[in-house]
Amino acid sequence: MLDALGWFFQNVGLAFYNFAYAITHPGQWLNWSNPEAIMRTVYYGGSVELFFVFFNTFVILTIIGLWRREVMWRCVYGLEGFANTVGRIVAWAGLIMVLQQLLIVFTQRIFAVAEISLGFGAVMTFDVSWWSEGLKFYNAMVVALCVSYTYVQGGHVRVDILYANFSHRTRKIIDIVGAVIFMAPMGILIWLYAWFFMWRHLILPAPSASSQLDQLLARAQIMRWNVETTGFSPNGFSAYFLFKVLLVMLAGLILLHAVAVIWRAIAEIRAGEESENRGIDRDRLDDEAEDLQHDIHSGAT
Repeated sequence: MLDALGWFFQNVGLAFYNFAYAITHPGQWLNWSNPEAIMRTVYYGGSVELFFVFFNTFVILTIIGLWRREVMWRCVYGLEGFANTVGRIVAWAGLIMVLQQLLIVFTQRIFAVAEISLGFGAVMTFDVSWWSEGLKFYNAMVVALCVSYTYVQGGHVRVDILYANFSHRTRKIIDIVGAVIFMAPMGILIWLYAWFFMWRHLILPAPSASSQLDQLLARAQIMRWNVETTGFSPNGFSAYFLFKVLLVMLAGLILLHAVAVIWRAIAEIRAGEESENRGIDRDRLDDEAEDLQHDIHSGAT
């Protein structure tokens, strides 16, 4: 137990130094013309050091927010605004997906051609199967990048038969516990898996989560880019590494929104029941759509 506590507080203290060193020596991890900088990025992106930098940042901002309430509310608005912005932009991928599917159907069934060319000046010509498999990417974008937006909008289906009957304070405590026990750990687990999974499809030699920094730096001399471009079919979608990137972004959004949930719950506990859902920027629907959404949520509860 004492060893674990010593390890914890040692890393908390070192996080301040690691953060200061990283921002004062950006070339050691941002200069990707240097293979060693790439290897440092690979290592520290899924490291204990990075976790404690974010942990310290979260704790410091929480303490400041407890001291100055408006700071915590502004942090909540900032994180929720970020989730809304990303979600509203990426949601257009759904329209692009529908239009592309229509184009594929017309091309195959009416014009009976095997390739589709698009572009002005620089024309992109790909096999129809490339465009068909590319639809999966748009769907993955909506799923991965709209997750926190959907949470802010209240779109995730939840069974809250007991939750709805609890007091305001109890509901907020449940939100905090849920974010700490479920959202944050799940986001961390997905991040640790997705980070190295992504890099294994971008560079050689393929890194692993168990690789130490000195091992990765030793491999930097033989490192080369090996971006995954293999599809399910010979002429299919050839940018499957983008799905790995989306997985990393999904984990990041989950972690950021777990912080937003915790801070909003704390702020609403301190401000009282009348502050519930304060400042949430939710998209307005017409009356008929709102009634349908209300019926769906009523059925789920």
